[in-house]
Amino acid sequence: MTTLTHFDTPCPEPLKSQILQLVVDHLTDISAMEIAPSNLLYSIYQYAIGYEVHLYLEALGGGKGIAVELIVATDEQDPEKVTGFVLYLPVKDDPQACGIAYMAELASHRHLGVIRDMVTQVVSRYPHSELTCSVSKVAAYAEMGFQILGTRGPQVLMNTRDHSTDGLMGVLDVAAVYSSTEVRQIHTYLLQRNGKKAMLDAEKKRDRQIDQLTAKARAFVAQAKG
Repeated sequence: MTTLTHFDTPCPEPLKSQILQLVVDHLTDISAMEIAPSNLLYSIYQYAIGYEVHLYLEALGGGKGIAVELIVATDEQDPEKVTGFVLYLPVKDDPQACGIAYMAELASHRHLGVIRDMVTQVVSRYPHSELTCSVSKVAAYAEMGFQILGTRGPQVLMNTRDHSTDGLMGVLDVAAVYSSTEVRQIHTYLLQRNGKKAMLDAEKKRDRQIDQLTAKARAFVAQAKG
C-alpha cells in the first residue's frame, strides 16, 4: 500500500534527496525527449533536469514568488521510502486549475497504481488539471479523466477539461541551468572522453528523436481527433 503526503511548504531533506534520486534514475520517463542512457548527452540532462526539479522544490512555500505543490508517495511498510512524486503548479488566477510539471515512480512500483493515486489526488485538489505525456501513456491518463487537447513539442497535451485554463501559471526560468558552469564542465569532460565526432553524433541523435516524437505525437492527436 501507498501513503500520500501533500506539501505546499518545503519537504524534509531525506524526502527531497530521494525525489531527486528518482529524477536521476528515471530520466527517460521524465524528460520530454525521452533521452535514453545510451545517448552520450544523458548525464548532462540528468544533472540539468535534476537541478530544475531541485529549484522547484526550493520554491515550495512561495519563497521564489510562484506557487508550487507536491504530492509524495511513500511505502506504507517503510514510511521513509519514497516510491513516487508529482510536482505541480497551481494557476494564479484560477483556483481550480494547475499544471503538472514533473512526476515519477520507482520502477519496482510501476504496476501498483502509484502515479494514478497521486494524480487522482492532484485532480481532487485542482479539478482543472493539465499535463503532457508520451503517446504511450495517453491511454492511462485518459482512464483518469484526462482528454487530448493537442501537442506540446514532442508530447501530447492533456487536460481534465476540453480546454486549457485562461489563468496564468508561474514558472521558474530554468533555461540558465543549461548554460551553467556545471553543465559546461560535464560537456567538456564528455568531449575529452568521447571526442568531438561522438558528441556531435549524440546531439544529432537527440534532435532526430525529438523530431520523430513530435511527428508521432502530432499524427496520434490528428487521428484521435479524427
